[in-house]
Amino acid sequence: MISINFLLDNPFSKIQELQIKKWLQESIHHEGRKPGDITYVICDDEYLLQINLDFLQHDFYTDIITFSNANHPEIISGEIYVSLSRVIENAIMHQVDLFDEFCRVCIHGILHLIGYDDHAHDDIIEMRGKEDYYLNLRP
Repeated sequence: MISINFLLDNPFSKIQELQIKKWLQESIHHEGRKPGDITYVICDDEYLLQINLDFLQHDFYTDIITFSNANHPEIISGEIYVSLSRVIENAIMHQVDLFDEFCRVCIHGILHLIGYDDHAHDDIIEMRGKEDYYLNLRP
């Protein structure tokens, strides 16, 4: 089950949330996996910075942090923390719709839970390609 929990004002409609959840589930199935318990926590920069410091010892802002808690390789489970502040800033900077940028970050987290990485240049290219692929499959 995928849940999206906003710790601040939610800029999206319930219909948009349902669309995101269905699309993420379909994307997971398309990767040959099954969705388990996946929780998105939508927060602000300061909340995510504290998680970054506490768990990763990184002292910088980021748009997403993903923690897997899967017990089986076929079932995708975990917690995904998203800074809505970063998503808004990225949408403005890249001149894209906020909903589209939010979806990009959401699928990015799923791809991390599946096992994709984005540290090396080739990994970044692969991750961006997967994001674009799944974004194009949205209804």
